[in-house]
Amino acid sequence: QVQLVESGGGLVQSGGSLRLSCAASGFTFSRFAMSWYRQVPGKERELVATISAGGITNYEDIMKGRFTISRDNAKNTVYLQMNSLKPEDTAVYYCKVRVIFTDYWGQGTQVTVSS
Repeated sequence: QVQLVESGGGLVQSGGSLRLSCAASGFTFSRFAMSWYRQVPGKERELVATISAGGITNYEDIMKGRFTISRDNAKNTVYLQMNSLKPEDTAVYYCKVRVIFTDYWGQGTQVTVSS
């Protein structure tokens, strides 16, 4: 079965960096686009970035220049490098894959940015 496990979250000061990882299993990782989302309590989950099977990346405007999504197909892992973090980046971060019209999510990892 499809499994996604995020890691790498934590508490960081404003201006700091974190690298999130999402380890995938249960499907042919290299053939699918992967996405990172984030959610703040009381708000809808929002898209952060997507990387296609071929490595093409796309970002929401407010993350451009600060966040970088990448993938390592040999390790079945997708990453989110987050730099110049701001308090408003505080959220639970999730990775997602759509396999045969079904969305699969990880359990999320908490990122907290202190001012």
